[in-house]
Amino acid sequence: MAENKDFEMQQARNRLKGSAPKIGIRPTIDGRLGGVRESLEAVTMGMAKAAAKLISENLRHPTGEKVECVIADTTIGGVAEAAACAEKFAREGVAVTLTVTPCWCYGSETMDTDPLTIKAVWGFNGTDRPGAVNLAAVLAAHSQMGLPAFGIYGHDVQDLTDTDKIPADVAEKILRFAKAGLAAAWMRGKSYLSVGSVSMGIAGSIVNPDFFREYLGMRNEYVDMSEITRRIEEKIYSEAEFRRAMEWVKTYCKEGPDNNPPEKQHSRARKDRVWEMSVKMAMIVRDLMVGNPDLRRKGLGEEALGHNAILAGFQGQRQWTDHFPNGDFLETILNSSFDWNGIRQPYLVATENDSLNGVSMLFGHLLTGSAQIFSDVRTYWSPEAVQRVTGWKPTGLAEHGFIHLINSGATCLDGTGCQRLDGKPAIKPWWQVEANEAKACLDATQWRYANLGYFRGGGYSSDFLTEGGMPVTMTRINLVKGLGPMIQIAEGYTATLPQEVHDTLDLRTDPTWPTTWFVPRLTGTGPFKDVYSVMASWGANHGAISFGHIGADLISLAAALRIPVAMHNIPQEKIFRPSYWNAFGMDPEGADYRACAALGPLYR
Repeated sequence: MAENKDFEMQQARNRLKGSAPKIGIRPTIDGRLGGVRESLEAVTMGMAKAAAKLISENLRHPTGEKVECVIADTTIGGVAEAAACAEKFAREGVAVTLTVTPCWCYGSETMDTDPLTIKAVWGFNGTDRPGAVNLAAVLAAHSQMGLPAFGIYGHDVQDLTDTDKIPADVAEKILRFAKAGLAAAWMRGKSYLSVGSVSMGIAGSIVNPDFFREYLGMRNEYVDMSEITRRIEEKIYSEAEFRRAMEWVKTYCKEGPDNNPPEKQHSRARKDRVWEMSVKMAMIVRDLMVGNPDLRRKGLGEEALGHNAILAGFQGQRQWTDHFPNGDFLETILNSSFDWNGIRQPYLVATENDSLNGVSMLFGHLLTGSAQIFSDVRTYWSPEAVQRVTGWKPTGLAEHGFIHLINSGATCLDGTGCQRLDGKPAIKPWWQVEANEAKACLDATQWRYANLGYFRGGGYSSDFLTEGGMPVTMTRINLVKGLGPMIQIAEGYTATLPQEVHDTLDLRTDPTWPTTWFVPRLTGTGPFKDVYSVMASWGANHGAISFGHIGADLISLAAALRIPVAMHNIPQEKIFRPSYWNAFGMDPEGADYRACAALGPLYR
């Protein structure tokens, strides 16, 4: 009973300033009164209601709240009704629009012309009325005006009496579009909080405000790491929460062996102080991100506000970690879906202030609602190298080799794989995590004292081994001179190695850090010809790993944001981009680059 109380489910809520984005459903119709329009009113509005029902019943915001759909007050037969709909949507906070129609409409008069909304059009596949003709016409209008829209058209002809029945292929596209559109909308108006500056020359921690502003609609906030020191020394945190947090840490966070030479090990008293400071650091970085009303009760109104940060990064190395405890605990616990306050939405924090990997984590979280793994893409192990070092020849999932994902910092505790979906290892949306699963993640983790050669100020890193067999997607955004941002996507699986093999390989790097053995799904061509090629083609030292094969959703999100995809292993039939892309040639990857370049950033 006490354990369940320590892992109570928090209520779903939006902790950021700005309301949750809504999806607007626009039922467009043939405006000719005198028999035509009247005959189509019910079926057109039926499509809108069916689409709204599909979305609201199947999607949640990353906050855990249900997605709200707003339907236009009337069907839209011309520009006056389109304007009335736009006014309602602006008032309601609609950021994503789905236009639905079973018939011919006056496309340029009825279409959504707001340049900032993410758009799709579902044209009903029926022979009674020319829904497909209208879909082609209005998509052409969208492309001609530079307002790209996702086109949705069912594979099979339906009867006009069945407009409220959504075929599986149409439903898949509507939901994929909705997830991508909402993810894009969630970032707009929020902040990236840089705690510190550039970490050890890592380019991703050279935070680029133009990228955040023009492509994501976000602003950048900056806080020197000395603000953490100030808040600790002046007790600018909830002291009651700190006491509760320390009790929770003592109960559930098990210390592992200290690998430092005995003569260099810190005293027990110093290690206890490091624990206390690590917990305070986690609380303070969270307060910096989203604020804390408890500080207002202490008369600290400015500090209570926070920076409205949907994402943050902590520099740490080296100016901080040469003297103070590292940020490993703060990053791990904030990125997890639970702490001493119960089960709750993760707070996304990038280790080493790698803002680009942080954005990759953010994409995954916004699409899934789950915690994200942040890792170094550390080592490719060929089958020959594994056999030479361990005597074991890889078999099964690992037979072609694997990539060692390992990092001291921001790997969420959910990354243990101790949660379950259909009895299999998983990282679940945070609102589905059960108390026993959160406890199991902690039971599978040891907290190892920092390697003092790396981190002179000490600190505690999580040490666990990710369970094998999980479908996962690794993602990375990079900025390239002359190109701008691009994204890389690799779907694959976590692998299980024999324990003695894991121990041998893990000891060659740092056994105090969490390990994930990753096997990308191979296609036999290009960067996915073999596992080595994936490693060799990866664009940076970090990757963000999300549970599930979400590559198709990421491609749709990237298209909505006008970010081209540099490499992926997603089946062609799953790729869904706006129809605008079709005008840029028959090579899908080349067309993607050309379309993104022609459109430019969404918020330019």
